[in-house]
Amino acid sequence: MRVVVLGFCACAVLGLAQTRSSVDLEMMTWPELKAAIQGGKTTALVYNGGTETRGPQNVNGGHTLMARATVIAIAEKLRNAIAAPVMPFSVNNGNANLPGTIGLTGPVFAMVNEQVTEQLIRNGFKVVVLMGDHGGGQKELDDTAKKLDDKYAPQGIHVYFCGDVYKANDEFDKYLTSKSLPLSSHAGIPDTSEMIYLGQDKGWVRMDLIATAVGDPMRKPGEPRDPNAKRVNNGITGDARPSTAALGKMIFDMKVDAAVKEIRQFQSQAAGTQQ
Repeated sequence: MRVVVLGFCACAVLGLAQTRSSVDLEMMTWPELKAAIQGGKTTALVYNGGTETRGPQNVNGGHTLMARATVIAIAEKLRNAIAAPVMPFSVNNGNANLPGTIGLTGPVFAMVNEQVTEQLIRNGFKVVVLMGDHGGGQKELDDTAKKLDDKYAPQGIHVYFCGDVYKANDEFDKYLTSKSLPLSSHAGIPDTSEMIYLGQDKGWVRMDLIATAVGDPMRKPGEPRDPNAKRVNNGITGDARPSTAALGKMIFDMKVDAAVKEIRQFQSQAAGTQQ
């Protein structure tokens, strides 16, 4: 019994050691965070996820799960940034027919991001970058960043909106088109593939349902809905059946690289205004 208990404790300690992070605010102690800020990690990354239905094959917390992996990867690649806790809600609205969505109104979403940003500034960060994994809320994040940057710039503190991380989806769509793969606006190849890649064996995607993961027909922006088209109404807009881990790695890397490039430009801009 003693051997078993000691073995369990050793495994637990090892597990805790493996989760220690130098860029994840939630997994740092306050002395570690203070030392990191004093050591030059003065950029805070605020990534908004989302809780919403993602088709029968994907778990409802997909946006938040992807956002957490993405923001950690961005912070690690930047080497001078800290990932703040991921926000699990987006601008959205619940639906009893497809339960699982918990949304916020635009004004509330903006207010939450504003207060979180100001709290990070009070913690000592000099640059705060707002991002979102969900289409809803991009404008609110942009407006909030501009409002707060105007307020804090005279103090040498800057707030920016990183929109390129979400726009990376457009570049990925171009790749899909070049390979004659179907596009989607929700729960299709991009979402499902990224969740397969990041989730691996964690159960983020019900792999046995991929073969039937097709939903309502995809429409071009501004295109009216075909009244004769059969509605599936399963939370998918498009076709997720060709989803793979390889495609998921591609879109994940594209998002991280796009964000890092834009944020470095922000950091250079902020450094220039402080001189």
